[in-house]
Amino acid sequence: MDIAIPPKVEFIINTLMEQGFEAFAVGGCVRDALLGRVPEDWDITTSAKPEEVKMLFRRTIDTGIQHGTVTIMIEKEGFEVTTYRIDGQYEDSRHPSSVEFTTNLVEDLRRRDFTINAMAYNPAVGLVDKFEGIEDLKRKRITCVGEPEERFEEDALRMLRAIRFAGQLGFTIDDSTKMAIIKRADTIKNISAERIRVELDKLVVSPCPDKLLLAFETGLTKFILPELDLMLATSQNNPHHMYNVGMHSIKAIEIFTKEISQSQEYREMEFDEKIRHILCWTLLLHDVGKPAVKTIDEKGIEHFYRHPEESVEQAKAVFKRLKFDNYSMELALHLIKWHDYRYELTEKAIRRAIHKIGKEEIKILFFVQYADTLAHSTYQLDEKLAKLNSARILAIQVEEKEQCTSIRDLKINGNDLIEIGFKPGKIIGDILERLLQEVLDNPELNDKEILLNRACTYKK
Repeated sequence: MDIAIPPKVEFIINTLMEQGFEAFAVGGCVRDALLGRVPEDWDITTSAKPEEVKMLFRRTIDTGIQHGTVTIMIEKEGFEVTTYRIDGQYEDSRHPSSVEFTTNLVEDLRRRDFTINAMAYNPAVGLVDKFEGIEDLKRKRITCVGEPEERFEEDALRMLRAIRFAGQLGFTIDDSTKMAIIKRADTIKNISAERIRVELDKLVVSPCPDKLLLAFETGLTKFILPELDLMLATSQNNPHHMYNVGMHSIKAIEIFTKEISQSQEYREMEFDEKIRHILCWTLLLHDVGKPAVKTIDEKGIEHFYRHPEESVEQAKAVFKRLKFDNYSMELALHLIKWHDYRYELTEKAIRRAIHKIGKEEIKILFFVQYADTLAHSTYQLDEKLAKLNSARILAIQVEEKEQCTSIRDLKINGNDLIEIGFKPGKIIGDILERLLQEVLDNPELNDKEILLNRACTYKK
């Protein structure tokens, strides 16, 4: 079985082998190559000790030399090369207490998490698969190497990684592996919020975000995202809904991932990858406040008044707990705040909506609202989508006409007001805001001479 290895990786492997050492591409890159995916990076494992690796290559970086890892720089690209090793006892569900180097490739592969990540390859030897990784790839199954509970005892994050891989690859989880996660779910508490966030993020934006349900079924969310447990336990007995709160949110992410993000309208926006992540997290948490505000009327219909405000508060707690960066958190909270905004279909109303929400933010919000709406029941669905589409078209027209929607769009600024006799200070901002309110209603007033004349009337 041949795998196409990049020339730089082949150069590193050949250099090591020419000096009498073993060397293989290993782990995720081999898995992805076998699946026909483009590997994000190529890791290399070798029988050479770190100091021996460093002697063979001109530019190296000691990125993890205490664990046997040296990064080899070729031009501006780095490749991690790690010595075969056997890990000692794990004392904190994360780090081995010691590392022992070995010359046995199989012993190195034995310590890895899942069979699909425990394969190695080089062109001379071919594929080394001692733990039936190929079989699990064929069956689309995530299986631990060896005893699952031992693997999770070594690093509790592997439980969440198993589910993340299931989401990214569309795989199932082997029964014994799943049972071990259920047994050891509480040990995920030993893992840092940063590491949990990274894995959850990859799962939420994966092709199969519904695998979040595996995290719920195995008990992991009880410790890392208890809000989802409550959402999944909260019904929505309402004509507008067909799922409970949690399933509605997961369905919204699925619809965005599989449909909306593939649409021409979304692609034309040319959002960067970070926006896609923020959008998925917005959809996951946009209704997180609903359990707290749920009411039932005399007809048994369930309502969730003011849930956007409550969702903002609860989502903020989630983002802080998982240590999200400020930009992602603030934009997601802003989108959650406005996700239930109801548009009036006039240019004037849309200008005011853009003023409230933000010129760039509303472009993202429309896609949040499309996904949210499509995850509702079929009740009035066509009408909702038609109204949302009309609002988006009006917003595009407002932008194309370069109509004013913020103070910075006004044809005058504070300096212009000072030049005609206003004193610097709070009054400048107040007058610009008054002028903006007039221009939002009548965009033809956004002319420098007209605005200055109107500003003069405020002196009286």
